[in-house]
Amino acid sequence: MRLRKRRASALGLVGGAILLPARAGAVEHGMPQLNIPDFAPQIFWLVIWFVILYLMMSKLGLPRIEAIRNARRRRREDDLARAAQLKADAEAASAAYQKALAEARAQAQGTIKAAADRMAGEAAERQRALAATLAQQIDEAERRIVASKEQALTEIRNVAIDVGRAVVEKLTGSAPEPARMMAAVDRSLNGQAR
Repeated sequence: MRLRKRRASALGLVGGAILLPARAGAVEHGMPQLNIPDFAPQIFWLVIWFVILYLMMSKLGLPRIEAIRNARRRRREDDLARAAQLKADAEAASAAYQKALAEARAQAQGTIKAAADRMAGEAAERQRALAATLAQQIDEAERRIVASKEQALTEIRNVAIDVGRAVVEKLTGSAPEPARMMAAVDRSLNGQAR
């Protein structure tokens, strides 16, 4: 601790010896900025340097700064114009997409309607063909039925004549005339038909 105190006092003496001549000169002459006889040359140099700095700034510094500001402004305006153009392009592409989508839907609906109409036409044609085939088959069946009915009636008539002749022959012992028997059977069948 004593060693530290000795070092500090030694440094203070050395520092004080160095500072004393500077302090003494300052008191003798004063600060140059506050020395009144030196005001005129200081103001003169101040004006000269101010003019030099003003000219340097107005001719070199400010045009560069202005050019940079203009370049940034132009770039910003170009970016905004490009963004507006891209937005317009995107909106146009979106509108074209929506239009193409609507056209595709309309075309698909048209295709579906055409296919449905075609299929309905084919089904109607098949139905007409089927109806015509069925009508033809019904006509043929009716003709066969009429033919079968006539054949059955003819066979029934013949059977009735044979049975009637056999019955009359058994009952009376003599065979009836075939013409009279046929007339009796025909009267009997016509009476039932009514």
